[in-house]
Amino acid sequence: MRIKQFAAAAFFLSFVIGTVSAADSATGDTLIVTATRTEIPLHDAIVPVTVITREDIEMSLATDLAELLRFEAGIDIGRNGGPGQSTSIFLRGTESNHTLVLIDGVRINPGTLGGAAIQHIAPEIIERVEIVKGARSALFGTDAIGGVINIITRRANDAYLESSLGAGSFDTRSGYVSGGNHSANGEFGITLNWQSTDGYAPRVDSDIERGYDNLSANLYAARRIGKNDVSVRHWRTEGTVEYLDFFLNPVDQDFENATTAVELDTKFSDKGSSKLVVSFMQDDISQNQADDFVESDRISFDWQYSHAFATHTLTGGLFGIDENASTLSFGSGFDEDTTVRAVFLQDQWSRERHRTFVAMRLTDHETFGNHLTWNVEYAYELSDAWTLNAGVGHAFRAPDATDRFGFGGNTNLDPELADEAQFGLRYAPGTGHSLDIEFYSNDIEDLIEFDLQTFELKNITKAEIRGTQVGYEYRGDSFVIRTELARQSADNATTGERLLRRAEETMTISYTQDIGAHRVGVAVIANGDREDFDGIKLPGYVLANLSGQIRLSDNWAVHARVENLLDTEYETAANFRMQRRSGFVELKYRWD
Repeated sequence: MRIKQFAAAAFFLSFVIGTVSAADSATGDTLIVTATRTEIPLHDAIVPVTVITREDIEMSLATDLAELLRFEAGIDIGRNGGPGQSTSIFLRGTESNHTLVLIDGVRINPGTLGGAAIQHIAPEIIERVEIVKGARSALFGTDAIGGVINIITRRANDAYLESSLGAGSFDTRSGYVSGGNHSANGEFGITLNWQSTDGYAPRVDSDIERGYDNLSANLYAARRIGKNDVSVRHWRTEGTVEYLDFFLNPVDQDFENATTAVELDTKFSDKGSSKLVVSFMQDDISQNQADDFVESDRISFDWQYSHAFATHTLTGGLFGIDENASTLSFGSGFDEDTTVRAVFLQDQWSRERHRTFVAMRLTDHETFGNHLTWNVEYAYELSDAWTLNAGVGHAFRAPDATDRFGFGGNTNLDPELADEAQFGLRYAPGTGHSLDIEFYSNDIEDLIEFDLQTFELKNITKAEIRGTQVGYEYRGDSFVIRTELARQSADNATTGERLLRRAEETMTISYTQDIGAHRVGVAVIANGDREDFDGIKLPGYVLANLSGQIRLSDNWAVHARVENLLDTEYETAANFRMQRRSGFVELKYRWD
């Protein structure tokens, strides 16, 4: 089925279901923090923000963050095979290292390879995911050219205990336990997750199966002391990834990713508050068949003060990191330290039907000097239901240590610079319906690419990205339907060639139905073709997942999922298989 036909059918179905429903239910005010670095209601965000809730996560029965993200239009996922294999994010047509990934506000993009290891992040530790689309370097610094994905880990609203055991295709086994408590003076909690699978053959030119093991932990504790809230958070995941090397030899490597953060929140008055976060990030990979390794660690200091006036909220702060990146590959490598300092200032203004957001950041990078990044955004409420919004931004990405010192590295590289503009229209009458129309453009100067003639990285390309996205959601009394259609062009402005591994058309539809105490859902994505290395064209595909929840009692439930219901044969990276039809089931217990 062609994507345009699929899109028409999906939107028709959406509006028909919305029209015949007997009653509507409006969504509550979800609070988010990533769009402005301060807590605001979701409907007050001027830029497009998508929130994946805990309910969505449990319904998906996804095994990692990449599986959650791939059903979001405007996000392309490139995956080198099955569970645990190297995975890339292409947000709004930008490069895989142009998306900043945070865990509770702490950046986890390594200083060596750019892209965060989203394939190792277990959904069981996640409370919600906030996806902010568009340039955000003014708020978060380097890497945030395409957008920001902030993973908010689980917290306890009250005392609870939850656990599960699961099994499925490819001899997959999993289990987790999560619990915590919350009171007026503090909170604490812990989540432990284990996953193991024999996997399948990740390469199309080999029948050798490769497995994956992952053990994750997330701990937090907080205490209120007078006007201060002190909290400690620690996330850690470690395990082993089996894969095939360039010559199809079976090899494996151990990985370890972790963040630790200490946060001090002080409320000086009803108007003024301060937040100080000191954090440590670790990203390590070690090869088991050789002495090769990749290691990255970072100490960060992030402080901000916010003050609310009659119609303004001013926020300013200081940011600094000390980072070390080191590698050893085939007997050569590097060991480099990098220091970055920044100061930022932003203002949120709201009056009657008008809202604005203005932000700027001056970044002093040890290697690349000073860079000024900024955002200017405006929203106008045409009526109680219709809102018009527009924004422009300037962002940058500093080349990482691998760009400069790794294989083909170039110490003369310049930062990548991006100028983005976006325009949107939102319809939300408060009756369960919502419609979003988004237009965006992003011009990226000095894009870093590998020059096959000189065998080194160079700033040789300008990229031009143009896109449109339309999304519709309806929440009825017993069901939710959501559809999105994205159309974009992401091209090399010099040669006119398409940028790799990005589809020009994407259509998604998800439908969830409550049946008494039980629930069933289906999620479908249709992707257009995409280009890959060596002139390979990957054909488009339609992928469907079916999931269900059967409540056995107040405390016990069975969750099940059929992955790739249509048994589609497809690739998101050339010569790497993706998962065919498979099934997974989970027995879950919850006490609260």
